Amino acid sequence: MAIGFLKNQNLLSADNPVTAIEHHPDLQTVVVRTKNPTTNLDQKLQRQIQTSGCAQGSMFEEALAKVESVSLADNATPLATSTLYYIQHHINRLPSLYLKAGAIHGCALFQEQHLLAYIEDVGRHNAADKIAGYMHIEQIPGDNKIFYTTGRLTSEMVIKCALMGIPILLSRSGFTAWGIDLARQTGITLAGRLRGNRFILLSGQQRVVFDGGKAEQEDARHQRKASQKTCVSTN
Repeated sequence: MAIGFLKNQNLLSADNPVTAIEHHPDLQTVVVRTKNPTTNLDQKLQRQIQTSGCAQGSMFEEALAKVESVSLADNATPLATSTLYYIQHHINRLPSLYLKAGAIHGCALFQEQHLLAYIEDVGRHNAADKIAGYMHIEQIPGDNKIFYTTGRLTSEMVIKCALMGIPILLSRSGFTAWGIDLARQTGITLAGRLRGNRFILLSGQQRVVFDGGKAEQEDARHQRKASQKTCVSTN
């Protein structure tokens, strides 16, 4: 999570690799050491902006500025509707603390219908940062991946996805106006309210291939407020 957080805050770069990670439980601190010192760190930490999500003040102006220069529109990674339905069906069947306790968010990284990672956390931002850290450590590129989150599609979730270079972002939850605007600006395919055969396509419809697939029927123990109605909205 520490690696992913720093990566998504635009504080790690390819020319300044991580050399060590130290956990100090007595201080409740994680120290990430890099090859070279991070320049202007104090100024970066002071220049924060308010976001539309629950992690207010956690995004830096530099991260937003970098996202505004990101363009994933030319990434030709397709998204078949059968893959979209498969992902939410597969997520519903994974061992999950959410099904036992609730109040937990999950994030998943897919390449087509192949699950690469699934991580849960109390905060959706933490789960997203853990995925980012996993990708950074394993040197996994984002250009042909699909990111799934159980949380809302807010501006900061779109920013994290754009910084990871992932062209497709899905959620079973809702969305915000700024999140949609940033997705359209960066060329991310954004789909929310993914439940059963139902989803709302908010941006990047050029990647979506309607191949006639349908979601499998869920039994009650796997349902997460799922709907079996068919309703696809595009904009």
